[in-house]
Amino acid sequence: MSGSGSSFEQALSSAGTGRFQRRLLGIFGLVWAADAMQVLAVGFTAAAIAASFDLTVPEALQTGTALFLGMMVGAFVFGRLADRIGRRPVLIAGVLIDAVFGIASAFAPDFAWLLALRFLTGIGVGGTLPVDYAMMAEFLPAERRGRWLVALEGFWAVGTVAVALLALLAANVGGVDPWRTIFLVIALPGLIGLVLRLGLPESPLFLFRQGRVDEAQAVLDRVASVNGRRPRALALDRGTVSAIPAKLPVSALFSAELRRRSVPLLLVWLLVSVSYYGVFVWLPVKLAAGGLGFVRGHLFLVMVALAQLPGYALAAYGVERWGRKPTLIGFLILSALGCFLFALGTSGALVTGATLLMSFALLGTWGALYAFTPEVFPTPLRSTGMGSAGAMARIGALLAPSLLAPAMAAGFGTALGAFAGLLALAAVLVSLVDVETRRVALA
Repeated sequence: MSGSGSSFEQALSSAGTGRFQRRLLGIFGLVWAADAMQVLAVGFTAAAIAASFDLTVPEALQTGTALFLGMMVGAFVFGRLADRIGRRPVLIAGVLIDAVFGIASAFAPDFAWLLALRFLTGIGVGGTLPVDYAMMAEFLPAERRGRWLVALEGFWAVGTVAVALLALLAANVGGVDPWRTIFLVIALPGLIGLVLRLGLPESPLFLFRQGRVDEAQAVLDRVASVNGRRPRALALDRGTVSAIPAKLPVSALFSAELRRRSVPLLLVWLLVSVSYYGVFVWLPVKLAAGGLGFVRGHLFLVMVALAQLPGYALAAYGVERWGRKPTLIGFLILSALGCFLFALGTSGALVTGATLLMSFALLGTWGALYAFTPEVFPTPLRSTGMGSAGAMARIGALLAPSLLAPAMAAGFGTALGAFAGLLALAAVLVSLVDVETRRVALA
């Protein structure tokens, strides 16, 4: 990675990091928070959906399965498209699908329609996430990139707090099914995000790698102008366009050059996702059934979301101070240790402490993972790599309940030990990745 595109990196640094990137962070963060609300709304809407359509709660939870299936498809397909036709058109298409079908979900006439609409919403949600990160990374110089990417992941906590408060409000509003209110409101930020994204330029690094040097220069001039810098203070050198082909097949992810980073990282995404959804979506159901219903309460979820913020802050510091791999490994080990706190007992105090620690550690893990992953792939495969990672995460979400059920049947401690083992294995896999990307120019 080092040495390729150094002229682009110098030109990007000369354009500055400031108002333009803050605006980009706000636009992407708005939709990122909305997407968090779409995912977490699964737990808040299930009971109301069951009541509306005369279903059991487990049947109503199929809306979550449909959403995750859509996200899996959207992540891979849209990630691939972004590497083929560009970041900007895919950014706009993804958030359009997200918003339109998210709003339509609120008006579903029956459960079959609702499942179809949640699947289509999931395609939009899954499609926005990998492309947002690829594009955000490509507007940031190496020395600033890590902390900004973690900051974008931090909007997940904003969405968590917002959906908990919205669910609490919707439950107290009469005359309308609460789930319809929730689905309608959480889709509205997508519409705002769609309008804002129309004004965004294409990624200059994508343009540069495509050989469209004049267009890349125009975008960098715009970035410099918005940041209060002199445009073209350091112009792009046409002779430094990378030798990497403008387009690469998906199979290149597993080439001799890339498989030592792609294979371990994709497995890490799978393992972290299984653990995250197991601990924060399916485990609370079991705890609530055992008499600890407060873990599914709206205000408790707000506490859990607030515990994420220092995790993100430490991840933002760590990825720049210690590096991506050490920070990620540290958070994974802390997450594994947090699982053992649950195993010490099921008193209210222990469950509360363990949940808050896991929220801090696992969301710090996600922050470091989202910062690291787009950096390890070359530009023609960046969105494809992120999309593949996102698809693995959705597979993990779908696998979590089926893996948790036999583990819980064997005992509460067995289940937590299994999650701790998965997180420890993820830490080992991170250590096997053959590159560290702190302060390294994107290829």
